[in-house]
Amino acid sequence: MTQESIKLEAIGANKQPTEASELLDKRDPNKTENGVVDDYDPHLHREVESPTTNAETLIHLLKGCLGTGILAMPEAFKLSGMINGIISTFLIGALCTYCLHVLVKAQYVMCKKLRVALLTYPDSMKIACDIGPTCLRGFAPYAPALTNFFLIFYQMGICCVYVVFVGQNLKYVFDEYTSTKYSLIVYMLIVFVPFVLIICIKNLKLLAPFSILANVITLITFGVVCYYIFQNLEDFSDRPAVGSLSDYPLYFGTTLFSLQAVGVVIALENNMATPKSFRQPMGVLNIGMILVTVIYVGMGMMGYWQYGDGIKSSITMNFPIAEILAQVIILSYSLAIYISYGLQGYVPVQIMWTNYIAKHLEDANAKKKSFYEYLLRIVCVIVTFVLAMTVPLLGLFISLVGSFCLSALGIAFPAIIEMCANWPEKSHPKTLLFWKDILLIGIGVIGLSAGSYSAIYAIAGKLASGDY
Repeated sequence: MTQESIKLEAIGANKQPTEASELLDKRDPNKTENGVVDDYDPHLHREVESPTTNAETLIHLLKGCLGTGILAMPEAFKLSGMINGIISTFLIGALCTYCLHVLVKAQYVMCKKLRVALLTYPDSMKIACDIGPTCLRGFAPYAPALTNFFLIFYQMGICCVYVVFVGQNLKYVFDEYTSTKYSLIVYMLIVFVPFVLIICIKNLKLLAPFSILANVITLITFGVVCYYIFQNLEDFSDRPAVGSLSDYPLYFGTTLFSLQAVGVVIALENNMATPKSFRQPMGVLNIGMILVTVIYVGMGMMGYWQYGDGIKSSITMNFPIAEILAQVIILSYSLAIYISYGLQGYVPVQIMWTNYIAKHLEDANAKKKSFYEYLLRIVCVIVTFVLAMTVPLLGLFISLVGSFCLSALGIAFPAIIEMCANWPEKSHPKTLLFWKDILLIGIGVIGLSAGSYSAIYAIAGKLASGDY
């Protein structure tokens, strides 16, 4: 099983949600007073074809977290202010890390109770509601669909970000060589067919060599970014310490988009040879997220320090475009993002196909099924391109996706799962755990509401004024 397919299985893209009753019926009647079966360890019952070592898992975690979001961090610092951005990014990084700990631990508790090796994210939400407070049990049948909705929106949002990123960077380079300055939409249309072709690749193994190429390009790009941002720095004090309060939700959404890696983390923990070491104080998760947070703080701080209020939604668009090095790096990184579109687009296609479409085609022949699957893939590309051409605002789109999806998937939902997984033995209104989870749910709801509103309001203002 490839690392990509492990990821899809972990978030629920390769299977339909399990009926909660099927798993609840498997519980061992010989359980202890706190409801946990002591003699069952889910980690020992996982069947992994090619388990990863701690070092390999750490590398995969860094790979999964370092994407397009890092190039948007300098603009995020412009919204937050320099000092506020440094402090807030560390705090958000700590929050993301803690919530990932909460999710992984809660899933382990539920697997132990139900005597199953692992649970997908949609399954986790459904079963959590089933075994949690009475007020949530009526919501259980709808929990997988809601989780899948956020997963689909998140992945489609990433695809939209990729389309805008590639289009903007192509325009930035080719405008240097053409007397006629074509619109961004023209460049998006030029790359439409290549995007359709890559998402129509069903076998993820075929994408593996291209993914390796994309990783190499990404590392080289980060090196060139450092080359540019460390030259001729101005006085640090010239950058405001704190930005406008009204811009903070936009900063929050962008940073959350950049740092949160809920789907990747579930997959990596499920595929480890020694999963118990994942959550240790000096385990893979803490070390990886510390490194990622430091890198993001460094990129945001240095990029904003170098370019100030002139920073673009992607720092690559601040490179001196007349230089061949800048042009090569911009085009190369656009190629890397294009390659990544194949995997990111694969996730929503598989969720929709497996859970909602394939079951209506059980009596159809293979040729008809294949036709409809390819049609779904093409429709997904069309949707991402229509959204990208309608809202070609890279930074604001990143903020919207981060606020709307990851406030739920990365903060609120893990808290709900933890509260329900420990209900009622360790989590009830008289326990600190219960109120801690209520606080996290509140943070998630506020982040979702305030961040989404601010991003949509800013997008509407930009589109109305034509300032994009």
